Amino acid sequence: MIQIETKRLILRQPRKSDWKDLVEGAGEYDIAKMTTGMPHPYKKKDAVDWINKHVKNWGKKSCPFLIELKSEKKVIGCIDIHHLDRFSGVAMTGSWINKKYWRNGFITEAKIAANDYVFNKMKLRKLNSKIFKENKASNAVQKKIGYKFEGTQRQEAKDLATGKIHDENLYGLLKEDWKKARTKLIKQFS
Repeated sequence: MIQIETKRLILRQPRKSDWKDLVEGAGEYDIAKMTTGMPHPYKKKDAVDWINKHVKNWGKKSCPFLIELKSEKKVIGCIDIHHLDRFSGVAMTGSWINKKYWRNGFITEAKIAANDYVFNKMKLRKLNSKIFKENKASNAVQKKIGYKFEGTQRQEAKDLATGKIHDENLYGLLKEDWKKARTKLIKQFS
């Protein structure tokens, strides 16, 4: 079982008992409307199906890390490393945080740990991230942690929760860029 610890968080593989925390966090409309594959409402069946899929296949094509807040022993979000191409050394990443925990730096703290894992343990050379163009907070986080804007893909994604079509901003983070960005960021979370 892979587990990564930060000052306030534990990033770990999903467990069957996590379904309640997932329903609470992913069940927020404000979360679902900014992701492509999350239904709304998000029900127990959705959480259990997602957990079962990823418990069985973790590490093959994706590595979802649930974000657990140590002080509450509660799952407050997820960072998924997906579309994993070990041959090319490239993967996509996506994340969300329970709305109750927004604006506390948890996603930045979790992304620092996840990026370290991806580049140092998995030995990947690049991470990509797609963010809905209108999602200002997530676009800002990508830039803050060193991702470079690589363009906008017009009408790229359909949101499962709303049915709307979105333009997506594409960001890329090379291993060498991460090393530079990490030095500035780590001071905040050590």
